[in-house]
Amino acid sequence: MAERKPIESWLTDMDGVLMHEGIPVPGADAFIKRLRESGRPFLVLTNNSIYTPRDLHARLARIGLDVPVANIWTSALATAQFLDDQRPGGTAYVIGEAGLTTALHDIGYVLTDVEPDYVVLGETRTYSFEALTKAIRLINAGARFIATNPDETGPSAEGALPATGSVAALITKATGREPYFVGKPNPLMMRAGLNAIGAHSETSAMIGDRMDTDVLAGLEAGMETFLVLTGLTRPEEIERYPFRPSRVVDSIADLTELI
Repeated sequence: MAERKPIESWLTDMDGVLMHEGIPVPGADAFIKRLRESGRPFLVLTNNSIYTPRDLHARLARIGLDVPVANIWTSALATAQFLDDQRPGGTAYVIGEAGLTTALHDIGYVLTDVEPDYVVLGETRTYSFEALTKAIRLINAGARFIATNPDETGPSAEGALPATGSVAALITKATGREPYFVGKPNPLMMRAGLNAIGAHSETSAMIGDRMDTDVLAGLEAGMETFLVLTGLTRPEEIERYPFRPSRVVDSIADLTELI
């Protein structure tokens, strides 16, 4: 195997890597501090489309992680950029929260339920039967179906919550139309993020806690990949996958010395 070039840019997942159930992972603050002091390009990524980067900056700051707004990349931002590239100035019917609607407004999209170019499905804690029915009818009438991410469940203090992937499956069952998922593991989200910070895949690394999204997306985008064991993936699960991360570490604290 050819030796990789030194890592000059870092991408890291948020939940399960920097924080877990609202609590910072030990060493995450030191990792972010070292990144900022180094001047190296970096992004904190999340498939969650509920929050704007400003919202996430505030949430991270409250637990002692100082991540600038410009260094936060969400599936909502990636979806908006994708739509802007595909059909600039288009229209969309959106099921989602402020993170998604703000991103679409910022690229000049009009949000409407009258003959939209796209139905865009994102994360929300208040999926309504009325909104899902409207989405199904619009897709049947010809709207293209986009979803921010394929995550089937999301975490909460009470247990798993249905997430975008599960709701997308419901819509697909009713329409026969599969969505285009923009977020991880689609390498499009990673490549768009790398472009946003002027980085190149051959000198970049992706840190994540999930084999099926973070590691897979990083691998397919051509990056070095690090799996941390502070989130969803357990050590015994790694061998179930037909691909491997470049390296497995206990936590992000073990990677600070590499910056």
